[in-house]
Amino acid sequence: MTKARALSRTPTSDGSSSSSPERPAYGDDSDDFVHLSNDDGNSITDQLPGFRNMAVSSSPAVQRARKSPFSRRKYLEYQTTPVYSLPPELLIAIFSKLSDAADLRNCLLVCKSWAACSVELLWHRPCITTWKCFLRLAEAIRSKNPTFLYPLLIRRLNLTFLAKEISDGTLKCLFMCERLERLTLTNCKDLTDSGLSNLIRNNPGLLALDLSSLCQLTDHTLESIANSCPRLQGLNIAGCHRVTNASLIQLSQNCKQLKRLKLNDCELITDEAVIAMAQNCPQLLEVDLHKCVQITDESLIRLLTDLRQIRELHLAFCQSISDNAFHAIPNRQIESLRIIDLTNCELITDESVIKIISIAPRLRNLVLAKCKNITDRGVESICRLGKWIHYLALGHCLHITDRSVIKIAKSCNRIRYIDLAGCQHLTDASVCELAHLPKLKRVGLVKCVKITDNSIIALVTKPQVCVLERVHLSYCTKLTLHGITKLLNRCFRLTHLSLTGIETFLHAELKQFCREPPEEFTPHQREVFCVFSGQGVNRLRHHLSTKYTRTRIPYTPFPEFVNEEEGSPTAEHGEEEIDFGWGAGHTAANGAGGASDAQ
Repeated sequence: MTKARALSRTPTSDGSSSSSPERPAYGDDSDDFVHLSNDDGNSITDQLPGFRNMAVSSSPAVQRARKSPFSRRKYLEYQTTPVYSLPPELLIAIFSKLSDAADLRNCLLVCKSWAACSVELLWHRPCITTWKCFLRLAEAIRSKNPTFLYPLLIRRLNLTFLAKEISDGTLKCLFMCERLERLTLTNCKDLTDSGLSNLIRNNPGLLALDLSSLCQLTDHTLESIANSCPRLQGLNIAGCHRVTNASLIQLSQNCKQLKRLKLNDCELITDEAVIAMAQNCPQLLEVDLHKCVQITDESLIRLLTDLRQIRELHLAFCQSISDNAFHAIPNRQIESLRIIDLTNCELITDESVIKIISIAPRLRNLVLAKCKNITDRGVESICRLGKWIHYLALGHCLHITDRSVIKIAKSCNRIRYIDLAGCQHLTDASVCELAHLPKLKRVGLVKCVKITDNSIIALVTKPQVCVLERVHLSYCTKLTLHGITKLLNRCFRLTHLSLTGIETFLHAELKQFCREPPEEFTPHQREVFCVFSGQGVNRLRHHLSTKYTRTRIPYTPFPEFVNEEEGSPTAEHGEEEIDFGWGAGHTAANGAGGASDAQ
């Protein structure tokens, strides 16, 4: 049988396929920027390294078998079965439910029609986690006599795992991939405009592009994107310090379908570029301007005035933002706004908070950490959000007291995460009221120096099962071994406990269970560092319950998911921080609660 040079139902040039399974649109509610949940799942390059050499044509043995009357009769019988008459669209929908590459491979070997329907599912998102995987992929792409046109089957490509090996020369073998929809090159610091521009120009159907932390990237690449990718919906250029207004303005004029834009740490960006985006890209849902230090009130006004569908707005460390911006915003409700991050916007006061609550009645995440001018009056206005608010960061809002926190706890009974780090006026009364929140999973009380064991006992003394997962108590110097033992023995879902600076826990007997401090910490920070996470929490619980209580709790390994906490950036550096925002390398709460536990 002659090898097929192309699929009978090859995806069209606009990036869609008449026979490809329906995939989630880029504008869905997924939390990830471009890295989807299955991007690192089973892959042909991982599980079936010899796949590129497998032709649909049968081996000599199979061909001989087909010539036999018995085999031919079976084949003719198969042609009359209902499954043979299924259209390709249904076959692809069925095959898409298979999660194992080996199962898809077996489907591919049944017949040519099944092969044509299953090969795209195997190749549309190759998993490249090692250099060997990449070499196999490159070999298949450059093959002179391929079974299928493999370069045209690849739709999503993530090279983050090989960031240190990726260079302009490495990308040359990917120039034949002309139907990419999602490309992730995070931290590939050796890439320059030359390699990127050529790859981008070959892929006009790109929908999502993650170029974060590419420090050599300049306006030249952004101009290539603007000229070549009119359907672009998501762009992440966080940490690309050389990008200026000129290329972003051109991008806004040519890529009007943009929905997600991350410009974190792009220090050269000013109001001019942001205003152009607001005017030309009305479908923007998420805008991240974290540490874009030249952004002023004018940008905020235009974003909240022109973008009627905006869902997330991150303005952390934009220190020129003031009350004037919120006063100038029209008094109309933005029903879609769910997340707003104003970390370290020191000029805003209670007036801004009140205005935010009035225009965004369904706000879910509100980050006001280090907004030092906010008082109880502003915090009490948050009570109007009621059941909608789930995440609240008030770390280092130095003027708030028990009065406002108690009202929040009584009015907003669906709060899951709350950060009150550095709010030194708070007492046990606030924590006792927070203890009544049925869904509270994470609480930050770092440097709340007035709280005692009574707070801890209140958190765990309730009829329902304790659902706390992360508790940050560093520098709460009045806490004792008794209270922490109660916490550990009642909260079996606890995966993270920070006790830095609490003298009782700085003895070698207990510190043996805490993890190593980050390398960049000073000698003093390392000395007082005391953070238990993952397996360490379980070992500490077993040790304390065995030695200091009558009830002995048997040691059991922690669930596997806990290991993810151990390696997370937030767990490593910002112990009192609560994780907010996007999952692609930056969270809205980075820096939200101030210094780390070992401060």
